[in-house]
Amino acid sequence: MTVNLLSKLAAVRACCGWQPGWCGVVLACAAAQALAAEPAAPAASAASAPVVAPAASNWVKVEGAWIRPMVPGQTATGGYMSLTASQPLTLVGFKSAAARTTELHEMKMDGDVMRMRAIPSLALPAGQAVVMQPGGQHLMLMGVTAPLQVGADVTLTLKLRKADGKTVTQDVVVPVRPRP
Repeated sequence: MTVNLLSKLAAVRACCGWQPGWCGVVLACAAAQALAAEPAAPAASAASAPVVAPAASNWVKVEGAWIRPMVPGQTATGGYMSLTASQPLTLVGFKSAAARTTELHEMKMDGDVMRMRAIPSLALPAGQAVVMQPGGQHLMLMGVTAPLQVGADVTLTLKLRKADGKTVTQDVVVPVRPRP
């Protein structure tokens, strides 16, 4: 199977902000390779987007949330925010109608190579802000159903595990905008 290099670069750019011409760091991105081999999803109309009711309870305070806008042909993008929990919680995943696949990811240096990988969860200690940002921990939206453009809002449902093991959810509306 031939891998479309432009799709791969678009997926890498989506999660970490890599730009052509940067040198000194090689990005190895398994998610980008998988996405590059996947056909683009047909565009969905804005009218078909589901409306999600606000969460009854806010388990985490969300600040500075944003999703990177997409370029034509791109099928993945990253989401970033700061989460502060009032009690110990663990972010164990998230969902969005805007993407077929959603994963928690992190970028880490492995020798001279920056690697992106999925992580199973992210600890949210009580009272401490956990920052998800380009080049670090972030949300990955893959198989995006329609290109996310500046000005759009995307509803994410955060899946959180409490200290007693029970799972709760919280909806968050995140704007699509360039990196602040």
